[in-house]
Amino acid sequence: MAINKLSVKKVDALSKTGNYGDGGGLWLQVSKWQTKSWVFRFTFDGKRREMGLGSCKDVTLADARMLAESFRRMARNGTDPIEARKVEHTAKRTERMNIVTFPYCAEKYIEAHRHGWKNTKHAQQWTNTLTQYAYPVVGEMPIKNVDTALVLRILEPIWTTKTETASRIRSRLENVLDWATTRGYRSGDNPARWKGHLENLLPKPSKVKKVEHHAALPYIQMHTFMQALRQHDNISALALEFLVLTAARTNEVIAATWDEINLNEMIWTIPANRMKAEKEHRIPLSNRCIEILNQSAIMRQSDFIFPGGRANKGLSNAAMDKLLQVTMRYECTVHGFRSAFRDWAGECTNYPRDLCEMALAHTIKDKAEAAYRRGDMLEKRRRMMDDWQKFCDTAIETDSDIIPIRKTG
Repeated sequence: MAINKLSVKKVDALSKTGNYGDGGGLWLQVSKWQTKSWVFRFTFDGKRREMGLGSCKDVTLADARMLAESFRRMARNGTDPIEARKVEHTAKRTERMNIVTFPYCAEKYIEAHRHGWKNTKHAQQWTNTLTQYAYPVVGEMPIKNVDTALVLRILEPIWTTKTETASRIRSRLENVLDWATTRGYRSGDNPARWKGHLENLLPKPSKVKKVEHHAALPYIQMHTFMQALRQHDNISALALEFLVLTAARTNEVIAATWDEINLNEMIWTIPANRMKAEKEHRIPLSNRCIEILNQSAIMRQSDFIFPGGRANKGLSNAAMDKLLQVTMRYECTVHGFRSAFRDWAGECTNYPRDLCEMALAHTIKDKAEAAYRRGDMLEKRRRMMDDWQKFCDTAIETDSDIIPIRKTG
C-alpha cells in the first residue's frame, strides 16, 4: 500500500476540484469553492465508511497522516473509528457539562447581551439580583443539574413578599437556562419557564402583587420642605432641588451632563437613550434651576452636572434618597415629588392635562392622540414650571400649620 503520495507543496498548489489520495485511505478534497479538507476512507464490517478530519487550514498534512494512521489501527483492531469518535465527543461534552456552573453561564449570558440593553445599569441589576437570590441556592452546581425543585427554592421565599423582584428573577433564570441549553451545557425543558409549568406551582404575580405607590410629600408642604432642603450645602441637595423643580426622574438627573444644558435658552435636553420612553425630552429651566446650575458649575469636577464620589461618575441613585430619608428624616421618596408636582398642577392650576403629562415625559397611550401631537409645547410648559417654582418658594397659609411627614425615633 503506497502512502505519503502528497507533499506540503503539492497540497498548497492543488486548486482543481477533485479528490487527491495520499494513500492508506487519506484523501484531500478540493471543492468548487477552492476550500480544502481531509477525508479518511476505510472499510469496516464489509461496509465502506468515510469521516472528515478537518479543514487544511486547521489540520496540516502531517496531522492528517497521524489521524489516518490511528484510525487505520482502530479498524484493524475491530473498532469503528466513527463510533469511537462519537463516544469521545460525548465524554468530552459530559465532562464539560459537569464543570459548567450556573454562575458561569449567567456571567456569560450577561456579557453576551449587555451591549443590547439600553440601560447601562441593566447588567449590574442582573448581577445584583442573581448574586443575592440565586447564587446562594445553586452555589457551584453544574448548570445541567438545575431543576424545578431548585428554581422553586430560589423563588418561593420571595414570591409573595417581593413579587416584582421574584418575577424578574424567574425571567432571568429562564433566559440563562435557555442560553445554556443552546450552548449544549444542558438538555431538556427549561425548569424556570412560566407557561405550562411554574404557573401550575405558583400563584400569578398579579394575584399577589401589592400595588405600592411611591410615597409623596403633600404639595402644600413644598415651601417648608424647600426651606429645609436649602439648609444643606452639598451636591445631593442641589440635585434633589433640581429634580423637584424639573419634575424629572432620578436617573435623568444623576446622569445629566453639561452638554445637555443650554443656559442661554434655559433648556435642558435629555437625549432619547436616557429617557424611559426612548424619546428626546426638553425641559424648560426656571430661574432657580439656573442658579442651581451656576452653583454646581463652581464645584465642577467632571462632565456630570451632579458628580458623585468617584472620578467622572454621577451621583449614586441612592444619594438623594439618603439625604431625604436619613439626613432630613422625611418619610417619602424622591420619585414621589413627581406625584406632588402632578397633584399641584391638577388641583391648583388650570393647565391642561396633556401639558402636565408632557412635563412628566409620560407616554401617550392613546395612539390617535399621539399621532396628532407634533410639538412639545415648550413655552407653555415653561410658564407652568415657573409657576411651580413660585409655588415651592411661597409660604401658604396652611403650610405653617402642617407638620412634615418625618421619621420618629
